[in-house]
Amino acid sequence: MNDQESHKAGFVNILGKPNVGKSTLMNSMVGEKLSIITSKAQTTRHRIHGILNGENYQIVFSDTPGILDPGYKLQEYMLKNAKSALSDADVFIYMAEAGQQPDENEFFIKKLKASKTPLLVLINKIDLTDQDSLAATVENWHNIFPDAEIVPLSALKNFNIDRVFNRILELLPYAPPFYPKDMFTDKSERFIAGEIVREKILQYYKQEIPYSVEVEIESFKEDKNIIRVRAVIYTEKESQKGILIGHRGNMLKKVGIEARTEMENFFSKKIYLELFVKVQKEWRNDDRKLKNFGYR
Repeated sequence: MNDQESHKAGFVNILGKPNVGKSTLMNSMVGEKLSIITSKAQTTRHRIHGILNGENYQIVFSDTPGILDPGYKLQEYMLKNAKSALSDADVFIYMAEAGQQPDENEFFIKKLKASKTPLLVLINKIDLTDQDSLAATVENWHNIFPDAEIVPLSALKNFNIDRVFNRILELLPYAPPFYPKDMFTDKSERFIAGEIVREKILQYYKQEIPYSVEVEIESFKEDKNIIRVRAVIYTEKESQKGILIGHRGNMLKKVGIEARTEMENFFSKKIYLELFVKVQKEWRNDDRKLKNFGYR
């Protein structure tokens, strides 16, 4: 048997509403924190590939923005990224949680029902529900997707993760790897650094502030023993800039310390991080500015 006949490889695209655990699932599978995770909806803005390599397999997971009705052009780009995941998968994963109504996300459900690609429906966060609610949720989704495999799990607690992994591996085609075997994501180090900063903003600020923010890495210079990072946090209003910086700069300093610590853990190097805040009015509704920020 040659390498192509013994090696499995394929794309596994993860879809679902915001905050159902898509990013947690991919990070658990890949073993690296590639997608940022917070309790806030709309945390993931881009489509992110996480690559899991084994001796005889390569699984390319695709984490997508949560499916929502767009209110800004930014959210239109996010929805476009989610829709792009409907066309290139070897296995689809649709994530839901106990109590979620299956009649939501009609467009995506219709597309998945019409697809001949294998589908796994994962009912996440089962550690937060009771048996009756879980049974009702499983039955509801079975009525929507009668041919899909439905698996209850807890991505956060790693319950049933092995079962999902083994089933994915069974479903993937025999093929050579799509990426070099030492890669674990298609995203750049700059992108990951920017997402780490944005995660801290999502964690430490309330209301509209996290959603009005975009992070741009202006400079990422790696030396032998240190990486020097210059990041600009863009927001839409002067008042938001003041909140981000905080009294005597204390809030921005807190974000910087937390982000630097996480970057050092991720990149396994000392980090020198500079943070700046600038106002970019109405950037969420400006196509040109969105494209400059990497939204396509």
